[in-house]
Amino acid sequence: MLRRLLLAAPTLFGVAVIVFVLLRVVPGDPIAMLIGPGATEKDIASLRKLYGLDESILAQFLYYLQDLAIGDFGTSISMRQDVMELVLGRLPVTMELCLFAMLIAVTLGGVMAMTGAYWRGRFGESAIDGVAGFILAIPDFLWALLFILFVVVFSLDGLPISGRISHEVAFRGATDFYLIESLIRLRLDVFGSVFLHMILPACALALPLVAIIARVLKTSINEAMTQDYVLLARAKGFSRIRIIGREALRNALLPTVTLTGVQFTFLVGGTVLVEKIFSYPGIGNMAIDAVINRDLPLIQGLVLTFAVLFISINLLVDMSYALLNPRMRHG
Repeated sequence: MLRRLLLAAPTLFGVAVIVFVLLRVVPGDPIAMLIGPGATEKDIASLRKLYGLDESILAQFLYYLQDLAIGDFGTSISMRQDVMELVLGRLPVTMELCLFAMLIAVTLGGVMAMTGAYWRGRFGESAIDGVAGFILAIPDFLWALLFILFVVVFSLDGLPISGRISHEVAFRGATDFYLIESLIRLRLDVFGSVFLHMILPACALALPLVAIIARVLKTSINEAMTQDYVLLARAKGFSRIRIIGREALRNALLPTVTLTGVQFTFLVGGTVLVEKIFSYPGIGNMAIDAVINRDLPLIQGLVLTFAVLFISINLLVDMSYALLNPRMRHG
């Protein structure tokens, strides 16, 4: 774990170098997109100097590293706010959405896997495999569009298709984790509104992961069902449901935990399109706006944030695997 932590620093440095160079190579001037049509050359030059874009690329990069060392991500060109404050304000929104999507994926994927393992060799297993393949064939952003179309066609007004909370609900939280904080403070009206707004984007993110978890977990359960301790449980007269839920599932979870953690990083990345489609105010939605506006400091801050999330999640997955696997723990 210490070695992983030490490798995180050069990894983040490499990400910072790549994104910095790529943003400077791509055509387009962020100042030209920001300033009005009646601006003079003097106005453009002063703005370029204000954001440090009049320096050479090497000088800009050195200033950028110097600011990163003290935790300064710079100032957003399009929003004119501190990048760190913008990212930290939107990050809880995305994390709440991703955790809810992961809960849906693990629950549905686990149920499908255990049902497929119970019906092994019968039509039920083939049906579940077919459903999983169908779900996996459709990407998350397309699920988002299908959900919106479904709500519009069937006039399901109870399921919001944009935003995070209803305008009629007034709530000022101490944190941006509205779902958790509203439940703790017993603001059930706020909790209900945030929950309803979260259902469709969370389901769109979760469905492809449901299919992956179902397939991997079912395969692991089927492999575990051939082990000696399962044969012993059968000899003792245990029911098939009890054997799957109590004996096989525990050992089948190890590869699934690793896969789920890795897929969670892709889940976070999938929020970029899904949040934009549902107008959900997370860092994914903000990333699209930053690219459209060519907001260099904001893009750099968001990319580094995603990199930190990916590294942290992978580290947590390794730690959880070591805790769940007795052989690694005792070793």
